[in-house]
Amino acid sequence: MTETKTYTPELLPRRGEITAWALAVVALFGLYFLSLRQDVPFWAWFFVAFLTFSAGSISLGNWMDRRTFIRIEPAGVVFENGLRKPQLAWEAIQNVRSAPSRWGFSVQVIGSQSHFSFSTLGEMKFQGQVRGRTGFVEGDAIFNEIIRCAGLTKKVQTGQLLTYSRP
Repeated sequence: MTETKTYTPELLPRRGEITAWALAVVALFGLYFLSLRQDVPFWAWFFVAFLTFSAGSISLGNWMDRRTFIRIEPAGVVFENGLRKPQLAWEAIQNVRSAPSRWGFSVQVIGSQSHFSFSTLGEMKFQGQVRGRTGFVEGDAIFNEIIRCAGLTKKVQTGQLLTYSRP
């Protein structure tokens, strides 16, 4: 059997989250001071609401990323992201799908009662330099371990989608 091993994804810097909240706060203060002098048009309220919603969405994504892990255990696989915690026994995994995504590969693990997905390592490049990394560094190893331990051997390729299932 396999030993218990826990994997965590690469974390993006929090600079974008801080910038989004700073813009939302500045816009909120600007809207407040503008409203003291004159009527504020609807689009300004909508813009500030949009900035605040965007900052909140980025914060939620970062919060989830910091609580995300995949744990391979002798009995199965556990995925947690702060909001969900599906646990799949090896025999409950029906198939695993893999397809290229913008950064790395997107992997879906589908069981009889639940499912989860994760991304293998992807590098964000700008002008030939790596500016950020996302996904699981050991994503390929996680993918192969799940396929091996779940006993999935039948491989079907439809376009760029690769599906492993039971024979």
